[in-house]
Amino acid sequence: MDAPNRLQALDILRGIALLGMFVVHFHMRSTDPGGVEDILRTLIWRLVESKAHGTFALLFGAGFAIQLRRAEASGRPFTSIYLRRLIALAGFGAVAHAGFGFNVLLGYAIWGVPLLAVRRWSTRALIAVAIGSAVSVPLYHLVYQQYLTVTGGPDAVRVTYEARAAEATAVNGARNTAERQGSYRALVGARLAHMAWFYRQPFFFMPGATFALFIAGMLLVRHGVFENPLAHPRALTVLSVFGLVSWLADDWLLERWSLQPLAIILHDQWLTFTYVAVALWLFARWSGLPARLRPVASAGRMALTNYLLQIAALDVLFSGYAVGFGRVRPSIGLTAAIACFAIEVVVSTLWLARFRLGPAEWLWRSLTYGRLQPMRSRTPPVEPAGTA
Repeated sequence: MDAPNRLQALDILRGIALLGMFVVHFHMRSTDPGGVEDILRTLIWRLVESKAHGTFALLFGAGFAIQLRRAEASGRPFTSIYLRRLIALAGFGAVAHAGFGFNVLLGYAIWGVPLLAVRRWSTRALIAVAIGSAVSVPLYHLVYQQYLTVTGGPDAVRVTYEARAAEATAVNGARNTAERQGSYRALVGARLAHMAWFYRQPFFFMPGATFALFIAGMLLVRHGVFENPLAHPRALTVLSVFGLVSWLADDWLLERWSLQPLAIILHDQWLTFTYVAVALWLFARWSGLPARLRPVASAGRMALTNYLLQIAALDVLFSGYAVGFGRVRPSIGLTAAIACFAIEVVVSTLWLARFRLGPAEWLWRSLTYGRLQPMRSRTPPVEPAGTA
């Protein structure tokens, strides 16, 4: 998608999500010193942790819908190119997991496939699928626990889940130990072992919140919410209220009021909806705001490149084979996250002044279309006839 045809709101949101990912990743490597620092850790956990991931997932669904709409408008086939795009993304994901320890991209590549099957479904049907996806993991555990109780007695649930927890602790512990030692080869081996465990767990075969957010992003594009937010006040209000209520309920109310079963649908990650809805409203109400955030949008246009650089830098900073910082204070981690994102913003702005695509985006597009794509900003893209 070239600059003149892009929705700037999506790029700004991607850029903000990149900042959130930096904050979260430094947070994951922070100490627990107590006092004010502990308050900072709690704020990051409650306000940012799963919401940056959620924003990326929602924008992935939006990107799918935009690609589909443009392919249909031009009369070009969509499915084959889209599947090749996902295969290339899976390659990036495998490298990201084995090389740097992050699994998000491969999950996106896999759960991007079912979007093809539901792309023409009605809005009502898609909302039902999104709800089913959102509750799939907790519902699985409820059904599975009931099955274990019926077939193995009351102790079967405890024994089974304790065994699963012990296996997860062993695999994750081996990976964490490998991250502290000095051999990158040994670290990759531990990560490959983690991948072998991770990709055969039940939760990996369920759509979960990720697919629900894919569908949400697709629906927001279908109904023109990104293009004209102020024409959809009801949708923005519903999203904002639902996200805020879910966040408040999951973090503070459900367990306190013995309403834990409602957690099957009310999850704090849905605060993502509030963030996105409020951001879209602000962009529309203050017309000069997107222009001021254009540098952030530049980072968002290079989201894949910046994400890969981000996780590579974090691996170098915190793993024993390289710098090996270990852990940092939350305030230092937050400051470092903001500084690193600022660097990405500057570099992205300078890069896109000369080139059409970020390096990873260029490789992704070239793999998708089966030929090298032009990089210079004034060179038209090369696409085979009959593709999208």
